Amino acid sequence: MKQNSWRSAYYNQNHFVLKLGISILLVGFGFRLLFSHSSNVIPNETDNILITPVVENDLNPVPSDFVESPKEFNQFQSKDDESGECDIFDGEWIPRSGSPAYTNNTCRWIESHQNCMGNGRPDTGYIDWKWSPKACELPRFDAKKFLERMRDKSWAFVGDSITRNHLQSFICLLSQVEDAVDIYHDEAYKNRKWHFPTYNLTVSVVWSPFLAKAEIFEDVNGVSTSEIEVHMDVLDKTWTEQFSTWDYILFSSGKWFIKSAIYYENNSILGCHGCEGKNYTDLGFNIAYQKILKNLFDFIMNSNPKSMIIYRTSTPDHFENGSWSTGGSCDRTVPAKEGEFELGVLNRILREVELPEISRAREWASETGVKLKLLDVTPLSLVRPDGHPGPYRHFYPFAKDKNAKVQYDCLHWCLPGPIDSWNDLLMNLVLNG
Repeated sequence: MKQNSWRSAYYNQNHFVLKLGISILLVGFGFRLLFSHSSNVIPNETDNILITPVVENDLNPVPSDFVESPKEFNQFQSKDDESGECDIFDGEWIPRSGSPAYTNNTCRWIESHQNCMGNGRPDTGYIDWKWSPKACELPRFDAKKFLERMRDKSWAFVGDSITRNHLQSFICLLSQVEDAVDIYHDEAYKNRKWHFPTYNLTVSVVWSPFLAKAEIFEDVNGVSTSEIEVHMDVLDKTWTEQFSTWDYILFSSGKWFIKSAIYYENNSILGCHGCEGKNYTDLGFNIAYQKILKNLFDFIMNSNPKSMIIYRTSTPDHFENGSWSTGGSCDRTVPAKEGEFELGVLNRILREVELPEISRAREWASETGVKLKLLDVTPLSLVRPDGHPGPYRHFYPFAKDKNAKVQYDCLHWCLPGPIDSWNDLLMNLVLNG
């Protein structure tokens, strides 16, 4: 494995520490994040998706030019070492001809909060773009070919609400060949399993927003009564107990780490993040994210899995003129131009943690033969502010009052929408890697 391409993915340690210190001071104790709920196909079912996504506007008065220029952002881009001459993550969005692979009428697995068409979004241009690498063609997700290659296999998507958003795109694409059969769900519909009987393929989604053991004290509306308690040294048994049964596993996390939390190691309090009024050392969420990712990859490598492991990077939101809780919106209908949106403070911290950790893990994997892939969707997602539900997370939000004030979702993604291209990339990694 080439190590030089990974070194360009992040600054040197001194710069990282300096930037991290500035970022943590800016973050401070001044925000409290709530996580929203999203319904499945069952009406009124909730599961605590980000209600108050963390956005840069929450950090007022951070100047808009605080983050680096587009040229500097390239230093944070990963390289696809395993695709020969083509870096599939280096490209642009171009117009797509033809219809989307599915719609809200042809896929019954879209959650209501991401069903932009069904909720009355009037424009449809956001579905008419595809991701195009600069050095090669990226084939569209071929559900028939994928299902044939996945006969008698099992997949798992492990993570938070964005992971589930991604999973639903995956299920919708495959269901155009054979509709998935829902064979398991827990009471809250957070953990689910589908089966494609003709191909004997099973696909699971596992709710584990921290990937580690965590006690979350929230009601169905995402209102917290206490800080989350995160055990940084204990991975979540919800997925570890099933790990050896899966052939392909996609992990992703990030956003939940920004919530106020108390951190434990060896069942003792080590510190906290954003725990105002508590007599604990504020460690910053980056410490928890780094420790847990290290534990995640150590667990994977020491398990010597035969499965393929994919880690998907965290994704940016696109709130403008405010945040989720202060009237922020996302009304754009076309992709942004290069440099129009910059990776903000909090997303930068997440990226500065995850790229070095997966770099370390991939070097280890190259020595042991473990199949570990990076699905780096951050740069290509950054320029798609048009792909979020916005006000259309609600059913026809302006039907009664065209000037109604409604809460926008500028974090999750419309289905169909830009994240269908994530699965074009995923298919490339899996079938060609």
